[in-house]
Amino acid sequence: MTSSTGPELSSLSNRAAELAIEMTCWPSVTGSDGEAAFSGRLFDLLAATAYFKAHPDQLLAIDSHGTPARQNVLALARGKGRRCIVLAGHFDTVSIANYGTLAPLACDPEPLTEALIRELSARDCNSVEKSALADLKSGAFFAGRGLLDMKSGVAAGIAALERFAGLEEPIGNILLAATPDEENRSRGMRSLRDALPAIARRWDLDIVGGINLDATSDDGEGADGRAIYLGSVGKFSPFAFVVGRPTHAGYAFDGVSAHLIAAEIMRAVETNSALCDEAHGEVSPAPVCLEAKDVRHGYEVTTPAHVWLSFNWLTHRRTPAELLTDFQAVVEKAMAAALETQRHNGEQFFERQGLSRALSFEGRVLSYDALKTMAVDRGGPSALERLAALAAALSDGDDPLATTRSLVSALVAEAGLEGPAVIIGFSTLHYPMVHLDGLEETGRRFEQNLQTAARTIEKRHRTSIRTKQFFAGISDMSFFGHRPDMGQVELLAANTPVPAFVDDAPDGLLSYPVVNIGPWGRDYHQKWERVHAPYAFEVLPDFVFEAAVTCLEDKT
Repeated sequence: MTSSTGPELSSLSNRAAELAIEMTCWPSVTGSDGEAAFSGRLFDLLAATAYFKAHPDQLLAIDSHGTPARQNVLALARGKGRRCIVLAGHFDTVSIANYGTLAPLACDPEPLTEALIRELSARDCNSVEKSALADLKSGAFFAGRGLLDMKSGVAAGIAALERFAGLEEPIGNILLAATPDEENRSRGMRSLRDALPAIARRWDLDIVGGINLDATSDDGEGADGRAIYLGSVGKFSPFAFVVGRPTHAGYAFDGVSAHLIAAEIMRAVETNSALCDEAHGEVSPAPVCLEAKDVRHGYEVTTPAHVWLSFNWLTHRRTPAELLTDFQAVVEKAMAAALETQRHNGEQFFERQGLSRALSFEGRVLSYDALKTMAVDRGGPSALERLAALAAALSDGDDPLATTRSLVSALVAEAGLEGPAVIIGFSTLHYPMVHLDGLEETGRRFEQNLQTAARTIEKRHRTSIRTKQFFAGISDMSFFGHRPDMGQVELLAANTPVPAFVDDAPDGLLSYPVVNIGPWGRDYHQKWERVHAPYAFEVLPDFVFEAAVTCLEDKT
């Protein structure tokens, strides 16, 4: 490997910036026609370069999902031998709606940055806006939907790939993969994962590691953003579907309040740090509720029969079986507390009227899988057939929580379940927790090579690179180089109402160590989303290149 020179780094930086700006100008909101068109534009951009004009057979687009088809774009730069590092990044973005009147500029970084400065300078700002204004006026940050999350990462990967392709005798191979749909269900990465064994055979590659290029946030000067992430959090979306005993509002104690049970569950789970995982010296975020509502259609003076809760629970170590067991224990305790409150309040109410009335309520907590068994016992196999037909009709909806809620409600009716009861299960796709230590010696060697590359970059750019254990947001890392535990997949499938939200991974998947090295910035997904340009365009592409080459040479 040739050492880096001033002009070489300048050229790399300019190329990364040019690519990031150009790709940000291609709108690619998840689920939009722009997302579908992006892969063709990227394919054409790469095909027009000198290297891929000479090696057109090393460019590939493969269908992922959707109509028109969203595609994964793969670009291979060959060197000596079969060893290969995969650089992966997603190109879909969240909506531009929160830009308001500036939405027409949302995907055009330079005019958007100028417009945001004008807007913020013309009025009083809150603390978040003051920070954004200071950053944008400094010239070190650029705004744009997807510029941070994560087209600057993809640009760094392309720049590193092109630099590798320009070496005289590179060792190993670098495969760039640009994927759709990370913001929804990681369908791009999951389809790539499924196709990769055949692609590796087709191109005779031994994939020895991967670098995810996703962005991270840092509210300081960037010390936390300039990082290697050795793993990524796991994500669960446990739901609690509360079945109360409805009653007229004037006769509250003739029934059981589904809202009271739901409130106790909320109190027991919401931001409860006792439910956080700790692993590798880092604590996972606390669980939070993403949706809480009663399931009714219109006004009536009757207490609701059903109340729905869905939580976001990020983990550093729990398996699906462990989380479902822990969640059930929390829900059972919360239900007992709610029923005791209902009993106590009822007896106090009747006592004030000079009446003596003993109240007793018993509830139960059932898994979604157990509810299916109840439905079959009551209605036979046709109950599940009706549910499957409903699932098929709803599976293309844009709201996964609404889809799951509808299916649980339908199954409660099929089972003839009366409250008080709570059904628990999983609302959406599970993102597995991943970490290098799962690969033992292979993971340790990969980390050592990355640390060597980091020290080189620190010296070359006079900066710092931290090592962090867990990427804090859900990401494609959960499916990148990861083979799921099939026993856990079966439990998830049994307790996830919508089959489309179950990762149906095929046999024979590849397994290799993966880390995240990406740009940093602030407020991603927000109107003030902005990337720190000096790191994203100057340091990051050099770091990605150095990390890939060091791992390919593997001198540990």
